[in-house]
Amino acid sequence: MKSLVVSIHDVSPLTQAICHQILEELARLGVTQTSLLVIPNYHNQTPVTRDLGFQKWLAAKVQSGHEAVLHGYYHQRTKQPTDSPLSRWTTEFYTAGEGEFFDLSFEEAAGRLRCGLADLSFLPQEIVGFIAPAWLLGEEAERAVRQASFRYTTRIGSVIGLKNEGEIVSRSLVWSTRASWRVAASLAWNRGLGWTLKDAPLIRVGIHPPDYEHPTVWRQICELIHLFCRQRSATSYRELMSRM
Repeated sequence: MKSLVVSIHDVSPLTQAICHQILEELARLGVTQTSLLVIPNYHNQTPVTRDLGFQKWLAAKVQSGHEAVLHGYYHQRTKQPTDSPLSRWTTEFYTAGEGEFFDLSFEEAAGRLRCGLADLSFLPQEIVGFIAPAWLLGEEAERAVRQASFRYTTRIGSVIGLKNEGEIVSRSLVWSTRASWRVAASLAWNRGLGWTLKDAPLIRVGIHPPDYEHPTVWRQICELIHLFCRQRSATSYRELMSRM
């Protein structure tokens, strides 16, 4: 069965209003089941445990068929004085300091995973997926994820089952709107990638809240999703893994 997984990244009290609008527009395109990548305490400023309105909204979305996924804890990575040039390029230029799980120790990662699951324990459904911010999951952090209760994680190029299900190779379509040249590159790249992948068994579309605020990017996202939905059903990572 051909599948489409649409994931909405960086869901938090800060982005709730935009994420709600995105979900409404996706529903009009026929996508009523998504994976919502939730940050429990974005930049240590918006803890979900202190926002009952957000808790109620997210719980309702899960009850209606969407999936909540743990997406880091703070999302932000603190710069280190010992960072190598490659580390600085990866965590600052590539992802603007948002690669929280890029080089955490096992103990740090395990602690944040526990806190994240505890903070989201109000949800009516157990969380089975963890996706690192910017897909940057270091070796020790990945070991912590594998030893936790998660069923799967993802990279930009694959979905990885953590209970011996194996790996599904699937490049995610994702956009960057931080600069005009990034917008142009994203539009060109995803136009070609969408055409290349249109007959693939699994297509993944990753949406970030700023994408919705950029008309050209959002238009392309909607056009591609409309195209993909002609040949496949939209599902969540949770449902996808249940078929493996």
